[in-house]
Amino acid sequence: MKEIHEVFKKFKSEFPSIHEAHEALGREIHEKAGPLPDKYRWLIKIAVSGASGHRLALETHITKAREAGATDAEIVHTLLLIMQTTGFPTFMEAYSVFKNMG
Repeated sequence: MKEIHEVFKKFKSEFPSIHEAHEALGREIHEKAGPLPDKYRWLIKIAVSGASGHRLALETHITKAREAGATDAEIVHTLLLIMQTTGFPTFMEAYSVFKNMG
């Protein structure tokens, strides 16, 4: 995946062994820990990052979900699902990230 965040590129350069360990854990969990299809895993990560207010993660997860075949309608539905649990302002923050990505 193309680097979409300059700060992540800097982190990888400054802490290569920590980055690789983190990536290895992520691959193990994302790819081998269970039966969910790739697109669903990314939609879940959209919900989690959106609900947590993690903008950079949300941008990355939206990009990866699209690459895995998620439609914009599926991504918006995922974001709408966080509204009742996390509140309207949190949803709007996540939704604005999505809309600003184009």
